[in-house]
Amino acid sequence: MSIQETFSEIRKRGWTFDTAWIAIALIFTALAVLASHQVPATASFVVKAVVGVLPFFLVSILLTAYAKATGAESLIAGAFTGRRSTMVVFASLIGALSPFCSCGVIPVIAALLATGVPLAPVMAFWLASPLMDPSMFVLTAGLLGTQFALAKTLAAISVGLLGGFAVLALERQGILSGNPLREGVGNGGCSASRIRNPKAVVWRFWEERERGEAFRANVLQNSLFLGKWLLLAFVLESLMVAYVPGQLIASIVGDGGLLSILVAALVGIPSYLNGNAALPLVSGLMDKGMAPGAAMAFLMGGGVTSVPAMLAVWAIATRRVFAVYLAVAITGAVLSGLLYQMYSA
Repeated sequence: MSIQETFSEIRKRGWTFDTAWIAIALIFTALAVLASHQVPATASFVVKAVVGVLPFFLVSILLTAYAKATGAESLIAGAFTGRRSTMVVFASLIGALSPFCSCGVIPVIAALLATGVPLAPVMAFWLASPLMDPSMFVLTAGLLGTQFALAKTLAAISVGLLGGFAVLALERQGILSGNPLREGVGNGGCSASRIRNPKAVVWRFWEERERGEAFRANVLQNSLFLGKWLLLAFVLESLMVAYVPGQLIASIVGDGGLLSILVAALVGIPSYLNGNAALPLVSGLMDKGMAPGAAMAFLMGGGVTSVPAMLAVWAIATRRVFAVYLAVAITGAVLSGLLYQMYSA
């Protein structure tokens, strides 16, 4: 049987490869062969890290599940009515509070644009949404401190405002015009129906059986998904602590200058895992000497412009819209890093 036939048979049987668990297994296997003394040290590091972050992890999972079960995410529809400048402001605020990741927000964006919502507020929501949400705020505060979490929230809103008003300016100049979606892009499926016909929010979700089941399912799903990526991040952090010289980190992104912050923002693009899993790595880098501003730039840049997110944006938006999205994301990340470095100095 060929390799292609083997993979086809695996898919037919419903088996799937889980990147995070495979990576963890491969790392421990490699350590057992090449540096067996590091295995207990890494395991101990991961256990201590998990115990330390567990309360914040549980709160973040419950917050996300609550938002889904109550239907609070449907409140985003209210941000896209009124004057365009007002819509940009509200879209930035709602984006920073909505429970969407950089890829999960794409169907929502496609639905908003397909239903005729102007590009400017959509861009504001697009940029702000992956950078912060209630659950990420809790984890960020637990791992990097409340000050950092508040600063990142403010930065997320600011980047959304930057993107929204930049689009308004480009539209007035005639640079951005026409349908922002690529030809043939759908209307966002179920996301579109939720936006066009938002259901009433039921804060006491446990009184409805269907919503209660949705809450439990979301808790389980997010616990497994986020848990495996946090474990991988803690494993990588333990290796970074053991083998990456602090002087190297400090020499590259330790001075908090423009170059180090720009490097951190650009490095975040290919190396970013996801919003929550990146936090332990950044915590470890800061312990090694990474400047606070560089840490902020890394999280801001990678949060919006990770490779999977960029591919998703490229697939649905025109090239001009993609270029604006990328330029604003990187500019916003660098400015956020510089301002936070000035504040922290």
